[in-house]
Amino acid sequence: KKMDKITPSTLLELAAQSLVSNEDAAICALEELPRDLFVPLFVAAFMGGRKKILKAMVRIWPFRCLHIGALSVREPHYEIWKAMIDGLQTLPAQNSPIWGPKLRILDLRQDADCRTTCSEIRTTLPFCFQSCVFSQHSILKRQEAQQGGRHIRTITSNSEPRAPREPMELLLDLSLDGSLQTRQFLSFLRRKIEQSFGSLHLCCRDLQIDKMSDYKSILKFLDLVCIDHLGIDQACLSEVTSLLDQMIHLDSLSLSKIPFKSCKGKNFRNFLNNIRRMDNLQELSLSFFCLTNQLHKLLRVLPPQLDALYLSFCGLSSRDFIVLSQSSQASNLRLLNLSNNQISWEVSESFQILLEKLSGTLRHLEINSCLMTDSTLSVVIPALSRCSHLRVLSFASNPISMPTLTNLLQHLTGLMELKHVIYPIPVHCYEQWQFNGSLDQQKLVEVQAELKAMLEAVNRNDMHWATCPE
Repeated sequence: KKMDKITPSTLLELAAQSLVSNEDAAICALEELPRDLFVPLFVAAFMGGRKKILKAMVRIWPFRCLHIGALSVREPHYEIWKAMIDGLQTLPAQNSPIWGPKLRILDLRQDADCRTTCSEIRTTLPFCFQSCVFSQHSILKRQEAQQGGRHIRTITSNSEPRAPREPMELLLDLSLDGSLQTRQFLSFLRRKIEQSFGSLHLCCRDLQIDKMSDYKSILKFLDLVCIDHLGIDQACLSEVTSLLDQMIHLDSLSLSKIPFKSCKGKNFRNFLNNIRRMDNLQELSLSFFCLTNQLHKLLRVLPPQLDALYLSFCGLSSRDFIVLSQSSQASNLRLLNLSNNQISWEVSESFQILLEKLSGTLRHLEINSCLMTDSTLSVVIPALSRCSHLRVLSFASNPISMPTLTNLLQHLTGLMELKHVIYPIPVHCYEQWQFNGSLDQQKLVEVQAELKAMLEAVNRNDMHWATCPE
């Protein structure tokens, strides 16, 4: 049955796979290759990791844009990226009747909804759905400027008009993880940009930085206005705000392991001012970021239409839970992660109110390691059972008893969209709660069997209940 689901290769795909198996022959055939065959040949070369062919294809690509799209990137992907970037013609081609290459936008980001090339529309600008729209160095902005002064042309004596360097864009996501391969790739990328003398615009949309102090020099050659997804791990808040000053189009911001001392005073005020300017922000993730009794300041500057809020390890107080339940965001969030903040009996009422307000929008809730007891969870079960659009619930590593767990299951089986639940191992399965090595595996098996039987009894085999790996 599994074989029936596999789509068989077409004759064209098989022919492309056969051709790329001989790299030299494939490269020689490119000059005579019809336009319609470039995409299937590129797919075959990419999936086969044929770096020489990829470089040659980028050099003479007959369309204005080229996207990785839904293709799976083989490891090590940096070598594939290097080959394709190396094929970019950032200077006018020698002995060519045209002034520059056809390819103007090379997109190395993975996007399941993006085709290898965009539909070509007759226009004076190279049309691409993914082209950069924010940077002054983008093709769009530069050609708008050129059109404004198109009547000006400099002609030196006894010479033809100089061929201008065609603006090009390289779109890619960067993860600065500190590895040697990453550092080597960044050095290669910097050289390529410098050699283009300004004709190649690097448009990074998603930037992830591990230990920001190691990459300050690298960040100088990125156009930060392009970034819409930013993740930073290990940095002082002052370093973060220096970057955010240049980013006004962020859709997603993730900060982790920000030193406690830097989350105060002027640094925190500057951070809030940056957030206030981010009208497009849909997702905010703060982890190991001290917000104790300060959450109200953050909520005041966040857009009310925020889609996802992660606040794990933020030291939230009872006051913070109260202001969260009263905030404008409390009626719109689709994803909420409050893991590793204590949800005690004292805050159970505020948490219940929060869940009631989110009942019409919440799809994903994580409250792992919140020291929730039976009494606390029992208070919020009615509100939780009214979250009709909930799809994922994770409340692992909380000291819950078996009766409370079965009570919760009975209330949740009516939520037809809820498919995945990560639950804590009941306390009776341990000789001592949260004591490593004290888990009674036989008791856990009995728990799993009882929950499975309960789900089968109400015809909810589509709801998957599981524990976190020990």
